[in-house]
Amino acid sequence: MDLVLILPFLGAAVVLTIMPGPDNLFTLAQSIAGGKLAGIWTTLGLCTGLLVHIAAAVIGLSALIYQSAFAFSVVKYAGAAYLLYLAYQSFKAKDTALTLESGTALDYRSLYKKGLIMNLLNPKVSLFFLALLPQFITNGTGNIQLQMLILGLVFLIQAFVIFSLISLFAGKVGVLIRRNPSLSRRLNLIQGGLFTLIGLRLAFGEK
Repeated sequence: MDLVLILPFLGAAVVLTIMPGPDNLFTLAQSIAGGKLAGIWTTLGLCTGLLVHIAAAVIGLSALIYQSAFAFSVVKYAGAAYLLYLAYQSFKAKDTALTLESGTALDYRSLYKKGLIMNLLNPKVSLFFLALLPQFITNGTGNIQLQMLILGLVFLIQAFVIFSLISLFAGKVGVLIRRNPSLSRRLNLIQGGLFTLIGLRLAFGEK
């Protein structure tokens, strides 16, 4: 592939990744609540989901989902329902202070699974790749599927870096919040509000 095309793609990918959206807001919430490692494990789950979306775009599965209004709606509402369930759990724990110093180990496998499921149940990620990748494909200069795969991996790498940086920053904010028990209790409400916002945006958003 031509480096002249990859660099603009990378720039567009970075801008789109840092814009407020379900993935980075989800990482932000988990990092504040559970610390930087919670955010990084969530990021690993999200990026695993991105791998699936990239593969689906390359083999044409994403196009089939887009063309089927029923399939798109099923995936979209399942994702919204999952996020609202996570919001309910946060609201239910509103009177519990988040104190990692207590020695309670975080369930990193659960955090990874949450990130993976949340990303997989967001059909707009696949549609995003369908809309973005073809704009940077050069016809007649190589295998189109391979070009899409390379661009997808470039997007994946930069997303992992940015989400990891978000995790580090939000983790530090979370430490300051957990030092104040009253703020720590409100953190569950804030996290629940974020999950609700993301879920409603996913449910009522257009293609």
